[in-house]
Amino acid sequence: MSVLNVIDDTTVAKRPRRGQQGAKQNKAPDMINWRFIVVLIAVISVFCALAIRAAYIQVIAPDALIEQGDNRTLRTRNSLVHRGLILDRNGEELAVSVPVRAVWADPKIIHQENALVQRRRWLALAEVLGTDISALLAKVDNPKRRFVYLQRQVSPAMADYVEQLDIPGVGLRNESRRYYPTGEVAAHLIGFTDVDDRGIEGLERIYNDLLTGTPDKRTIRRDAKGRQVEILEKTHGETAKDLVLTVDQRVQAVAYKAIKQATETYAAASASAIVIDVASGDILAMVNSPSFNPNNRDTVAPHRVRNRVITDAFEPGSSLKPLAVLAALEFGEVTPTSKVNTSPGWMRLGGSMVQDPRNLGEIDLTTIIQKSSNMGTSKLALSVPKPFLLDTYYNMGLMSDTGTLLAGESSGIFHERNRWSEFELATLSFGYGISVTTAQLARMYTIIANGGLKKNLNIVLGQEHQTYGHGERVVSAKNVAALIEMMESVTQEGGSGTKASVPGYRIAGKTGTSRKAVAGGYGEQYVNIFAGLAPVSNPQLVTVVLINEPGGDLYHSSDTAAPVFAQIMGGALRLLNIAPDGERVTSVKWTEANSHGH
Repeated sequence: MSVLNVIDDTTVAKRPRRGQQGAKQNKAPDMINWRFIVVLIAVISVFCALAIRAAYIQVIAPDALIEQGDNRTLRTRNSLVHRGLILDRNGEELAVSVPVRAVWADPKIIHQENALVQRRRWLALAEVLGTDISALLAKVDNPKRRFVYLQRQVSPAMADYVEQLDIPGVGLRNESRRYYPTGEVAAHLIGFTDVDDRGIEGLERIYNDLLTGTPDKRTIRRDAKGRQVEILEKTHGETAKDLVLTVDQRVQAVAYKAIKQATETYAAASASAIVIDVASGDILAMVNSPSFNPNNRDTVAPHRVRNRVITDAFEPGSSLKPLAVLAALEFGEVTPTSKVNTSPGWMRLGGSMVQDPRNLGEIDLTTIIQKSSNMGTSKLALSVPKPFLLDTYYNMGLMSDTGTLLAGESSGIFHERNRWSEFELATLSFGYGISVTTAQLARMYTIIANGGLKKNLNIVLGQEHQTYGHGERVVSAKNVAALIEMMESVTQEGGSGTKASVPGYRIAGKTGTSRKAVAGGYGEQYVNIFAGLAPVSNPQLVTVVLINEPGGDLYHSSDTAAPVFAQIMGGALRLLNIAPDGERVTSVKWTEANSHGH
């Protein structure tokens, strides 16, 4: 067979037969499968999203994570700052801060450590804190809470006992508590603070910013175990300042003792007193009864907290009669030696009557003051123009605050009218139709004692709120001196206030007994007042005493307020070492300190 035939046969053999399909040929796989592309795109998308998120968190808005990290690691530590002292003019402490502890708990830790199963320790804790065990456990029953006070301001001994109990989740923190060494003696004036040492009454409230310092602060970073690893920032705080008052604690104690005793002796609803240094206007004592113990206020009734010397207004009655005499002297209608005819002891003004207990006849100005004649003061008041009379009352500070800036001070009650009847002017002359506070009445007598110079009263030493510098002259020194001589007769034989006399000293003053107003008129309850100054030869102190609603048989100020005045004024004069002037001196004179403008 030839080669050609072999090739042909082979070729023929490779040809498909008719009716047969051709065999499927194998192809090389594609380089990138579509599934791989999908997975690759997904992976790239995830990484791109993570990169974008990371860039957003770390570059665009990193604050949220930084804050979360700082919350876990940063802490601010404050140093304990004690509240400033309140001192009297001699440096005696009236309010101090003492270190105490607060018992707190972390309910989450308590539940995590299963501390509630230690029943005996919780019973001991409840006993030392003086609380019921169920109430104590109720405070820590919420495991989501992280902080709760169990008791504030516990003593160091109690805190040591709590620390020895070693209950997981129960801790102690330092704080301070206000303590008042004088207790109820100066409670109304000083006031008190709340559990967070913020002033909420009295001078504690008014001067809260001054008495409150700011603590030193340290910002630190802690590690996971709570250990300090870095101090990031230090800030120095401001030291609390002390408050020095014009009050003399010795005089304050004498005044409070007398007032408290008077409240009990005369079965009075309340009593108040104030003592003022004439030359400076400094308040040396301001007391009220009933009082309260600021160191234990759990059972204190609200009416005991009120500082009645500045808040309660009353009709001053006859204690205001010297103003009617002074107005007539200032206008020139009378002289110190003039006489007024009060016969027949009564007169009708409109449809009302003004009268004296008896017919005094024709009497001089001294007798009008000494015998407290309604007829005499009424005729003097009606003898001067109404505007001049009212201006005298305004100028003597009766319808304005006293300048102490004490919270809750009343400006009194006075209804100005376009038209005044003669009877209304007459009643005004003997202390009705106007209501003033004890402090306002004391300021009026201080102006008289100071030779006619008007000053504000001060309660903070060295921070006088003086509007008038050395004083604004509102009445002449000559007429005031004459008036003081007349007022001295009140405490001498034949006067209405002999029980206000102080052995060894010349005392000038005026009694005041007024009925309290009720709906439709006046009731059977009284307010007893004695206001006065001493010594007459050189006035240095003014004292005003008020007995509110005496409940016994004695209801005239000559029997109640006058002897209390003598007790307070006598004690103050001796404590302050003021020289006696018992021998009669021809005229009133003032020291250089209170004679400016004379």
